[in-house]
Amino acid sequence: QVQLAESGGGLVQPGGSLRLSCAASGFTSAIGWFRQAPGKEREGVSCIGMSDDVTYYADSVKGRFTISRDHAKNTVYLQMNSLKPEDTAVYYCATAAFMRLCSPDPSPYDYWGQGTQVTVSS
Repeated sequence: QVQLAESGGGLVQPGGSLRLSCAASGFTSAIGWFRQAPGKEREGVSCIGMSDDVTYYADSVKGRFTISRDHAKNTVYLQMNSLKPEDTAVYYCATAAFMRLCSPDPSPYDYWGQGTQVTVSS
């Protein structure tokens, strides 16, 4: 059974940093990070392919966020630097079986974590 567990969210001041973790059990596959702010659609933030050979970043986070994976721990990280108030959202990680290439579109993903709140505010 696939389980995803996000952690690392919290309250941070503008310009600060957070590192989100997505611990996966069940299988190794592509992982996507998404976020959803109140009243907005879920947005693809970043993703990493099954073999870490493909990564994607939304234009809004390029140069500030970095995605990485620790295969020994089956955990994907999202390092978020220079955070802005508009980064405030619930962040989710997601995956699907045998997904080699990742996608910023949420529709191919079958399994989702419970989400972790990120709030950027002074």
